[in-house]
Amino acid sequence: MNVSDIKNEFKNKTILITGGTGSIGTGIVKQLLECKPKMIKILTNDENSIFESRKLLGEISQIKYIVGDIRDNDRLRLAMRNVNIVFHTAAMKHIDICEQNPFDAVKTNVIGTSNILEASIIEGVSKFVLISTDKATNPTTTLGASKLLAERLTQDASSYVEGKKTIFSVVRFGNVIDSRGSVFQIFYNQLKNNLPITVTDSQMTRFIMSISDASSMILKISSIAQDGEIFILKMPSVKIVELAKSMVEVFKKRTKQKNIPKIKISKVREYERFYEILVTNDEIQFCYDLGDMYKLSKKQSKRRLSDTQFNSETGTKISKIKLEKIINELMNEYL
Repeated sequence: MNVSDIKNEFKNKTILITGGTGSIGTGIVKQLLECKPKMIKILTNDENSIFESRKLLGEISQIKYIVGDIRDNDRLRLAMRNVNIVFHTAAMKHIDICEQNPFDAVKTNVIGTSNILEASIIEGVSKFVLISTDKATNPTTTLGASKLLAERLTQDASSYVEGKKTIFSVVRFGNVIDSRGSVFQIFYNQLKNNLPITVTDSQMTRFIMSISDASSMILKISSIAQDGEIFILKMPSVKIVELAKSMVEVFKKRTKQKNIPKIKISKVREYERFYEILVTNDEIQFCYDLGDMYKLSKKQSKRRLSDTQFNSETGTKISKIKLEKIINELMNEYL
């Protein structure tokens, strides 16, 4: 699809973004504004984030902020009125917080997703996109397990639709390098405060992507989705220790500081994985290569893809030049 096709998909439409003041939500809003929608409804339970979002985006007539929670069915029904498209980004996303608060993680990530799906079906929205994570593949944590259930609910939601057809789809992401609470922010704050950079293991790898790439993919997917599919952006992987080393080098050049604390290898948490997987072995037979992304369909593919590209340990690594370029761009916002 070309840019004009994608823009036409959202022109004069009313769009609801749950968790719309978060990193991905804000990225979607910025790109949607270029498509001239009728209205963008941003639903969040964080009053302060609305204040920060208004400062960042400015007072824009097409944006309506709604204070509410995806756990509250009545509030969702009101927020969903006259909505054409839903982007569901609201979730509990931090592994350790979900482990310490599993009841709340399930209420938000599973029951909250069920609530927004039901409201979408009742109000007859045309398209629904769930933002998921690679931690949902062969999950080992509360976060991963709850997001896997959210994926399954979304994939099968169309079976509850009568009459008007709603298209449901899922986007499965790796680590968004510049999102709130990301490893980039953690490392940067350690550098800024002259503290050692803490890396849990020298062999740990992750798939990474930028907010702008993630947002562009989400808009494209909502235009091409047919129903019940999972889309995965092709992402490079990186050793976390290499990210730390590159950040130290860039920080030294940018700030002219000489005495930077060393990288410290800390202890791996019991629920933390050494690598991430984008697609499980069971899913590979349903996986299609779309060029810049993969698609998991309910229809079996005739061409089986190699599983090495779906593992952050064996997948394509980001080059040092590109990694430093990304770090420089991100540090422009901080320095």
